[in-house]
Amino acid sequence: MAHLDFITSVHTKTKRDYLKRVNEYPKAEAAKLAKKFDFDYWDGDRKTGYGGFRYDGRWVPVAQKLAAHYQLKAGQKVLDIGCGKGFLLHDLMQTIPGLQVYGLDLSQYAIDHSKEEVRPFLKQGTAAQLPYADGYFDLIISINTLHNLYCYELDQALREIERVGKKNKYLVVESYRNEEEKANLLYWQLTCESFCTPEEWQWWFKQTGYSGDYSFIYFE
Repeated sequence: MAHLDFITSVHTKTKRDYLKRVNEYPKAEAAKLAKKFDFDYWDGDRKTGYGGFRYDGRWVPVAQKLAAHYQLKAGQKVLDIGCGKGFLLHDLMQTIPGLQVYGLDLSQYAIDHSKEEVRPFLKQGTAAQLPYADGYFDLIISINTLHNLYCYELDQALREIERVGKKNKYLVVESYRNEEEKANLLYWQLTCESFCTPEEWQWWFKQTGYSGDYSFIYFE
């Protein structure tokens, strides 16, 4: 298990006005719409989600770093839990021709509007119940997804990741190190259910036997 940061460069490209987020539109109403994980979340107004989740190539460097670090090869199997529209899986396929990719997401809307090249490899489902055999995947990734689970679902999801994966696993979750980052996270998030410090995430990993790598997103 190691802390590996492949994601901060993507996260920090977005400029965020935290106070505007909570003042321009009723936050509870925005969260209700976002948690449907439908049009409003992916392609609706920025107040209720991404404001248009479109492919722009920003995940290419992440795919390249993952492929290099985990020495991915053609024929190996990679699962992305919370794959959204499959952009990262698409870029992994481009980086390693012949890689077998699988994507799982709660949102049928995201799958229906995913990259055409990866759509056949995506399915709707929950991280707490992975429909795959023990030790099936050479690499499991989950980026900005697990913090959207309630604690009882999070416990199950981490155990499921450990069950269906082999050695290599990498997840990214939102976290906070101080009161300012905690406030910013609360202001900005729309779908988060597990608000944890790095120490608390480490507790979850130990509690569930998660043995993979990880990184944290901070709202500075």
